[in-house]
Amino acid sequence: MPVDKLAKMAALPGRAGDDRIAGEQAALRKVATLVARAAPPEEVFAAITEEAGRLLGASIAMMARFDPDGARTIVATWSNADPAFPIGNRIRLGGRNVPTLVFQTHRAARIDNYADGSGPTAEAIRALGIRATVGVPVSVEGRLWGLMSVGSRAGPLPAGTEAYLAGFTELAATAIANAQARVELRGFAEEQAALRRVATLVARAAPPAAVFAAIAEEAGRMLGADYTTMARYDPEDFRTVVATWSSAGAGFPVNRLKLGGLNVPTLVFQTGRPARIDDYDRGSGPIATAIRKFGLRATVGVPVSVEGRLWGVMIAGSRIGPLPAGTEARLAGFTELAATAIANSQARVDLGRFAEEQAALRRVATLVARAAPPAEVLTAVAGEAGRLVHADHATMGRYDTDDTITVVATWGSGTAVSEVGARHKLGGQNLHTTIFQTQRPARMDGRADASGEFAEVAFALGIRAAVGVPVSVGGRLWGVMVVESRTGPLPAGIETRLAGFTELAGTAIANAAAQAALTASRARIVTTADATRRRIERNLHDGAQQRLVSLALDLRAAQATAPAGAGQLAHELDEVAAGLDDVLNELREIASGLHPVILAEGGLRPALRTLARRCAVPAQLDIQLEGRLPEPVETAAYYTVAEALTNTAKHARATAVEIEVAERDRVLHILIRDDGQGGADVSRGSGLMGLRDRAEALGGHLLLHSPPGAGTSLDITLPVDERSGRDL
Repeated sequence: MPVDKLAKMAALPGRAGDDRIAGEQAALRKVATLVARAAPPEEVFAAITEEAGRLLGASIAMMARFDPDGARTIVATWSNADPAFPIGNRIRLGGRNVPTLVFQTHRAARIDNYADGSGPTAEAIRALGIRATVGVPVSVEGRLWGLMSVGSRAGPLPAGTEAYLAGFTELAATAIANAQARVELRGFAEEQAALRRVATLVARAAPPAAVFAAIAEEAGRMLGADYTTMARYDPEDFRTVVATWSSAGAGFPVNRLKLGGLNVPTLVFQTGRPARIDDYDRGSGPIATAIRKFGLRATVGVPVSVEGRLWGVMIAGSRIGPLPAGTEARLAGFTELAATAIANSQARVDLGRFAEEQAALRRVATLVARAAPPAEVLTAVAGEAGRLVHADHATMGRYDTDDTITVVATWGSGTAVSEVGARHKLGGQNLHTTIFQTQRPARMDGRADASGEFAEVAFALGIRAAVGVPVSVGGRLWGVMVVESRTGPLPAGIETRLAGFTELAGTAIANAAAQAALTASRARIVTTADATRRRIERNLHDGAQQRLVSLALDLRAAQATAPAGAGQLAHELDEVAAGLDDVLNELREIASGLHPVILAEGGLRPALRTLARRCAVPAQLDIQLEGRLPEPVETAAYYTVAEALTNTAKHARATAVEIEVAERDRVLHILIRDDGQGGADVSRGSGLMGLRDRAEALGGHLLLHSPPGAGTSLDITLPVDERSGRDL
């Protein structure tokens, strides 16, 4: 008990002062006991009002709380006779009355005659027959919380009533502070538990939708809000609700609305900072209209940022009035978890997308590595890229010298796609023309300004947006790759993702060009060699052979004119003539080996039979041919079989060899098998390497299978068409 208060009590005459002090001390102890055992504030308030009212001999006592909207709400009341103010009674402050005076001055106040009072509170006090009241402020931690007042129906209350009430208000403030501390502690524990539950979902890598829904519910329950929602900011200034919760069960509809006007989502979007609106009567814009329609009066929102970039907003709302101060800070913990969930999910998506991209690139790279035809590679590139970026359509086009472009590969998720081989004129506003002019990636997210032949094709296919990247070969622009969408703009960054595919396409095209050049070079070498053989054979036949024949005839004629007695001379002339015949036969054999006459005159069938008959190893021949083949093919087949039989005789130690020759689907198949020692290797023998070069020069292939101890098998394929042997 303060010293000045005790002094005042001591000034009361005689025994009455002592009894008053004892009564006050007993009343204060009773209330202090309730405070000490942490009784609920309602119980403490009821005890304070009753003890104060009885102690002071008042007609009525009450305790009231000042509310943020300028009203006072009764939290405890006592009366020595009916009627009394009911608990929960709420009256607007204003006018001349004790609650208003205490609220305005933060000091004790009294009115000794309510005939002079005014305002709603004064009217209510007069209605209860109260003539005078005294009130003192109740402050909690230095902030005005409410007031404690007593009233009399008989007349003014004694002087010093304010001092008597002060002891009770101190106990009331202590009870309120303790209760508030318990509430805050309980609220902190509940908040931490809610955050832990959400954090567990995040740690388990739950889907973002599940995390968002949990955040909305946990935050709403923790704040005692009427509703919560989480929304994502989309391009073109839209916000899309991704999760919602309501205490009434029916949450805010998941929808997409345009930003703008005065409302919390727009304020957060514009400032990147928390925002609140305590009265949506002054809100504007489509979102404010939707919020009012949902019955909300106030909302608080905080930004959700992911890796330093504004992603969306978390909002709590109330149907009855402003949300408490500090709501923004309490929401922040949940938005951090939301950001973590979004970042983790994005990381998983990025990782999955990277894995898919690498798998797609590997599939294309495999085709490139095994030298698949360019058409197959480009078709694979279009398909893999289109599926990877979830496009509706993808094409590869080659720029031609006459300012046109030819479609060389196409892929589509629907039925309508461009036709391979279609040619279109460059010009107008379209991706193909833009990339041709700039040699840089480009995109079109709308078709309002599109023009030219390619724009017309896109319109016909229902294309609304497209992204294109150039395809370069050897540092020179070769063509373009385009992915297209029928639904709307393609995601940012697609240009970079497509670059890997266009590099592989460029490599495949460059490899094919190099392979074509090598094949053409080989074909020219083989053709030149064959032509040289034929020329040598003709020169030998028409020159040296004819000269030797003439010399042999002249020698025989000279032999016939020799004298009868020149027997020795005749004998010597006869030996010279025989030698000339041997030289002529050897020369004929050499000429025949250069380009067998039987091959030129009879074709492959009799020429191979001759080779098989002459082979030192018994040879079995199976020929399934109808008619003649192009000369380069017959020549290549003949020398391939001849070289293989020579190798078998020299190196294989074989006892038998089989030769199968057949034409199927315009391809000549030659299979040569022996039962020799095996172990043949193309890389170790110039003969086998020459056979492979000859086959590949004509666009064919040679496969060797020669395991040690298991014989040797040569499988040769040669295409049979009009291009065989020509420059490719």
